Amino acid sequence: MNERPPLPPFTRATAAQKVQAAEDAWNTRDPHKVALAYAPDSVWRNRDTFVTGRAEIVEFLTAKWQRERDYALRKDLWAFDGNRIAVRFQYECRDADGQWWRSYGNELWEFDEHGLMTRREASINDVPVDEGGRRLFGPRPAAEAGRSFPLE
Repeated sequence: MNERPPLPPFTRATAAQKVQAAEDAWNTRDPHKVALAYAPDSVWRNRDTFVTGRAEIVEFLTAKWQRERDYALRKDLWAFDGNRIAVRFQYECRDADGQWWRSYGNELWEFDEHGLMTRREASINDVPVDEGGRRLFGPRPAAEAGRSFPLE
C-alpha cells in the first residue's frame, strides 16, 4: 500500500502540513488527484450526501466542480489528536448563473497508519456574496501558507 506522509500520530507541524496538502490538492480541482489522499474504502459525509470509496469520491468531486465554477479554497488547522485532524475552511465559487458564493465549514478527518484518510465529515453553510466582496482568488499564494483567514 502507498503511504501518504505525514503519517499519524500527528504533531502540530505535521497536522498543519496535512491540512495544507489537502488545500493544495483540492485547489487543483482534479478529482482523480484528490481521491488518491483517501483510503480505497474511505467514507464521507458531505452536507447531506454520503460517499464511500475512491470511485464515488471522484464522481462526487467531478459533479461538484462542474457546478462550483472558479472554486478557490482555504483550510485552517483547528485541532488534532493522534490520527485525527479537525479543520475549518472557506471556499468561494460561482454558479451557472454567475452568482458568487462563500461556503463556510468544518471537517473532521480520520487517517489510517499509511496517512490515507479513512473518514471525512463535512458540515457546510453557503452565503451569497457580491463579486466585489470576494476574498479568494485562486490557490493560496505560498507566502500565505499556514495563515488563518478572517471569518467574515
